[in-house]
Amino acid sequence: MSQQIVKRRSRGFICVNAHPEGCRCNVERQIAVARQALAASPRQRAPRNALIIGASTGYGLASRIAAAWGYGARTLGVFFERPPDGDKTATAGYYNTAALAQRAAGDGLFAAHLNGDAFSDDCKRRAMEVIRRHLAPIDLILYSLASPKRTHPRTGVAHNSVLKPIGRDFSSRTVELDSEKVVDVTLTPAAENEIADTVAVMGGEDWRMWIEALAAENLLAPGARTLAYSYIGPELTWPIYRDGTIGRAKQDLEHTARALNQMLAKLGGSAQISVNKAVVTQASAAIPVVPLYLSLLSKVLRAKSLEEHPIEQMCRLFSDFLAADRPHPADDAGRIRLDDREMLPEVQSEVMTLFPRVTTENLRQLTDFAGFQREFRNLFGFEVTGVDYDQAFETAVPLPDSAG
Repeated sequence: MSQQIVKRRSRGFICVNAHPEGCRCNVERQIAVARQALAASPRQRAPRNALIIGASTGYGLASRIAAAWGYGARTLGVFFERPPDGDKTATAGYYNTAALAQRAAGDGLFAAHLNGDAFSDDCKRRAMEVIRRHLAPIDLILYSLASPKRTHPRTGVAHNSVLKPIGRDFSSRTVELDSEKVVDVTLTPAAENEIADTVAVMGGEDWRMWIEALAAENLLAPGARTLAYSYIGPELTWPIYRDGTIGRAKQDLEHTARALNQMLAKLGGSAQISVNKAVVTQASAAIPVVPLYLSLLSKVLRAKSLEEHPIEQMCRLFSDFLAADRPHPADDAGRIRLDDREMLPEVQSEVMTLFPRVTTENLRQLTDFAGFQREFRNLFGFEVTGVDYDQAFETAVPLPDSAG
């Protein structure tokens, strides 16, 4: 046993440790939201056996909770997280999954876990074995993988993604998360190899490999559905996001969705992109412009009683689209649009009016930057309401590697 008092440690803005009890409380809160929000949801089209790739944080974790506690689905979560090591805490995603596993066992829900490189053939092989024994056939596959790098399983080449514009410099304003200063920022355009590398990491190839592997092993149920998560955002962020290297990868993801949709149609199934709203994540905090945009967006949405966190978004995904007898319509490109509240004209107009007015001096008055900081630290289990951070907690929390 390794009980210790865990205080937040940071390198710059990023937390380099995590709090097990704070992470557990986060998971418990999301479970409570899902149970309440989905208690009266239609169940005829709800998933029974779900695979979530990228299941330990953010939208992937919330998806798994919604499927399991909203509909009783059996789930396999795949993720790549660091376990505890002596005095070093585990990553937040590890503690999130440990809390989920403990609660699932107590609630009689089947929840299997694979901690490994989802891009690798070995991880896919291990997942197929678990699915064959415990979850076959799979009727829902959610792809929520976020990684800065990928070693290609066929070529062995290591690809690293970049956050850059394409074709020309991009200048805007952002918040320096260390100094908390509002500053101008200019990003130079990506080279062709950087664009290709970003597509290799964040595009649709690995998603396709997962679906093809399941199909080859006859593990897909009739009517099987798969979704990958994406983001579009406002024109303000397009040069660095939609029209930048990430956007090029997201285009590839959409091409993959169309190809997979044709493939799964033979089983009566489908493949779609779900465009989700902007939320505070480790990834979004690293994108220039986005922290300032999020600090404004959250304040505007909350004032209009429209704010949603990942669990509320995923509950809406299931209740309005995946489990609904009459799903809400997709957009003209066939995408599910959960960013509809973020993109309301009155919301965007207010955000865009405030954006150029923000300075270092009025940052905390015009925006909810304090809320952005709190939400970011919450991701690691810190500043969570109800947790006594002066108390010692067990940090060597066990987690099963896979199901029996």
